[in-house]
Amino acid sequence: MNTINSTEKTEKKSFLSNIWVVIFGALFCNFLWGSATPAIKTGYALFEIQSGDTPSILLFAGIRFFLAGIFTEILGSIVQKRILVPRSLAAVRKISILALFQTVLQYFFFYGGLAHASGVKSGIMLATNVFASLLIAALIFHQEKLTPAKIIGCVIGFSGVVLINVIGKSDTAGFAWNGEGFVALSSIAYGFSSCLIKIFSKDEDTVLLSGWQFVFGGAVLIIAGLALGGHLAAVTPYSALLMFYLVFISACAYTLYGLLLANNPVSRVVIFGFSNPIFSVLLSAIFLHEQSQTGLVTLISLILVSIGIFIVNKAGLKKN
Repeated sequence: MNTINSTEKTEKKSFLSNIWVVIFGALFCNFLWGSATPAIKTGYALFEIQSGDTPSILLFAGIRFFLAGIFTEILGSIVQKRILVPRSLAAVRKISILALFQTVLQYFFFYGGLAHASGVKSGIMLATNVFASLLIAALIFHQEKLTPAKIIGCVIGFSGVVLINVIGKSDTAGFAWNGEGFVALSSIAYGFSSCLIKIFSKDEDTVLLSGWQFVFGGAVLIIAGLALGGHLAAVTPYSALLMFYLVFISACAYTLYGLLLANNPVSRVVIFGFSNPIFSVLLSAIFLHEQSQTGLVTLISLILVSIGIFIVNKAGLKKN
């Protein structure tokens, strides 16, 4: 029996370590994450949520992440062949802290900002979470060292963000505190959550932490949205399907990405992170009909941000 289980694990690892499985798997995860921006903005239209209706925006986000957390735990339990539930007050405390940064704050700002900024521009702005994570890890938590290569990557990446905000087209240039500003704040919250999950996962299962923080954070957003009078006006088969897709993004992408990281050198997987803003911008242009915002400045900004992400990831993983 032990021989059979050992053989199954070896075959599973061999499959997940295949270079083509890694390439397509990592790109698929980044495609899903990149598609979240246009999907959320489409959700606003389908559920008839106005840009200033913060309570309904919170409710929309809360439902998505509450359901995503449940599905993440179900998938994780199936993969690990055990029920993933917090078994101590310490675990609950860690999940609560993580939920505050990774779901409540991050997505309060992201969903709110996305209601006042274009999908194309938000896709580029959101890529700053890579650089925010590095700087917060290095300067506050001391989990990283700022090497010359990492600094260069950050400078190149941030220059792309500055470029599109300062000299972009008339419909992309400019910086609104409740639009691009909120998206930038969501990246900072993401940076803190990345450092916290690195600390907490030393003692707790990563999938358990992530899934349950979605549940906790989603519940907080739902309660806040309902308490403030939020509602989803147009619940139709199309809007329900859109919500299911958003849930699928969080649950499937996280589970698959976790499996790839568990069965490969980290550098082989995360190096494809540069494709996230590319997918986000392209899909926003197509599905949100924002082709007018994809001019030369946007292209240069996207290239700079992607190069910056590539350099930072490569510099941070040379030892692998």
